[in-house]
Amino acid sequence: MKKLFVGNLPYTVTSEQLAEIFGESAEVVSANVITDRMNGRSKGFGFVELAESADINAVIEATNGKELDGRAITVSEARPQQPRD
Repeated sequence: MKKLFVGNLPYTVTSEQLAEIFGESAEVVSANVITDRMNGRSKGFGFVELAESADINAVIEATNGKELDGRAITVSEARPQQPRD
């Protein structure tokens, strides 16, 4: 699976909306807006997993800088999560 990091999201965007946005460019396996555990509010970023068949560079090109509720989102290939000590 191919995973994208999506930053500078408006705090009102839901995981479903994120899936819709990226679904225009590729087959989305999952989309997740990261929220604060204490209050449940968005942290302004999320992750989108794409099907193996997706051209990740084309998706990044099509979505990076796209304006969403007045904010230009940033899209890049997600780095593997570092283990916590």
